[in-house]
Amino acid sequence: MEYAAIIAFAITTCVTPGPNNTMIMASGLNYGIRRSLPHFAGICLGFTVMVTAVGLGISQLFERFPVLHIILKVVGAAYLTYLAYKIASAPVAEVNTSKGKPFSFLQAAAFQWVNPKAWVLAIGATVTYTVISEDYTLQVLTIALIYLIFGSPCVMLWLWGGASLKRFLQDPRSVRIFNITMAVLLMGSLIPVFNDLYTQM
Repeated sequence: MEYAAIIAFAITTCVTPGPNNTMIMASGLNYGIRRSLPHFAGICLGFTVMVTAVGLGISQLFERFPVLHIILKVVGAAYLTYLAYKIASAPVAEVNTSKGKPFSFLQAAAFQWVNPKAWVLAIGATVTYTVISEDYTLQVLTIALIYLIFGSPCVMLWLWGGASLKRFLQDPRSVRIFNITMAVLLMGSLIPVFNDLYTQM
């Protein structure tokens, strides 16, 4: 296996903007690092499990039943649109107090399965960097482990960045603008998904 290439692919894809990073950054600002750690762990471990599952066979379902992939895209896009709305409309006074609720570990882990970018990365990595051989399972597990080791610090950068912004965004109006910006970026990450769905109609 080309370990250097896989590591570079993992770092590049995990550090760039996407639904996970946008949401963890917003969580860092609104809830702080400590309260967002379950969300962070859910992303990192949930995606690792997803890469393993996709590499070991789930992607074959999409090849046999392409409509499942389309259904998943529609559900994922709808759910992300709902989350963007929730981020933009969250009461600022609430999310900055103990009343607010960040994503739990299970919520963040489950979110990977409706995250279009996660599907693209999981399928892309396993298809690109594996070869059919006796050690195929080991190859998939290696890719998943590389994502866990090298992707986690990338996600943490976004969490830390969001938490660091809190000192500069002290007034509710600034936090509101930040949340709306994050919601817009989240919707922006769905543009390729909407384009793809449009072309398949």
